[in-house]
Amino acid sequence: MKYINAAAVLPASLVEELQNYVQSGYLYVPAREDQHRAWGERNGGREELRKRNKDILDAWQNGVSMETLADQYCLSIHAIRKIIYQK
Repeated sequence: MKYINAAAVLPASLVEELQNYVQSGYLYVPAREDQHRAWGERNGGREELRKRNKDILDAWQNGVSMETLADQYCLSIHAIRKIIYQK
């Protein structure tokens, strides 16, 4: 999220109206509901985690220990256990 000067993108009358509510502060304008994307959809982070978790599960099913997986993926054994036993 980047900051944009309201005067640069909004009509002067709207800026004046906003100044009745907010004086030289920050105002968050959320995206429209139809434009909202779930976490990780834009940059591929969600798919990357899904692939990593599948690789961890496959390795565990092939006999790699949880301790080795934890070291290999820089995760705690508890996190590895959650990935392996998730439904």
